Amino acid sequence: MKKFKFFFDVEKEEKWLNEQLQKGYRCTNISSSGFYTFEKTDRNYVMRLDYQDRLSKHKLEEYKATYEDFGWSYMNGSWMSGIRYWQKEDDGQNEIFSDRESTGSYYKRLMTYSFWLGAMCLVFSFLLYSDSGLYHEGLWSMNGSLFWKALLFETPFVLLKLLPLILVVLFSISYYKSYQKYSVLKEQ
Repeated sequence: MKKFKFFFDVEKEEKWLNEQLQKGYRCTNISSSGFYTFEKTDRNYVMRLDYQDRLSKHKLEEYKATYEDFGWSYMNGSWMSGIRYWQKEDDGQNEIFSDRESTGSYYKRLMTYSFWLGAMCLVFSFLLYSDSGLYHEGLWSMNGSLFWKALLFETPFVLLKLLPLILVVLFSISYYKSYQKYSVLKEQ
């Protein structure tokens, strides 16, 4: 079974993947374009996501070996996004972060990830909007049904122009959520 889903929040993605596992579907492949492949199973699995900055080949092998020693199977990872997918059979020891310090490090890495993606989208939106505005002058001078037809036609283009700003907002929310969780851990 294949499903398409796109996430801006790593924790929501992890929660959704674990919901699929609870329904009896084991994840077999994850593509960077948002396609997830599942197969029916009678075993219980759990999945955890981690964010790691770009790792050299040697560091990546060490990273994988550390988690594989604890029974985790490396599903997928992308050098571009840095999100690493881990899956294993549910044995009661289902956390990849063993203490507060490693969990805090994870949230700091997520904040960095959200910040840089949001910053890139913000720069892109400034570049996009410097040449063309959102204001479609000819549209507002139309009357009647011609106006409504033109409005329906132009709306997807305006939304496409707004996409980088929408992404900035979504990544800012993700940053803020990670910051809140990091702050709570730091206070304990």
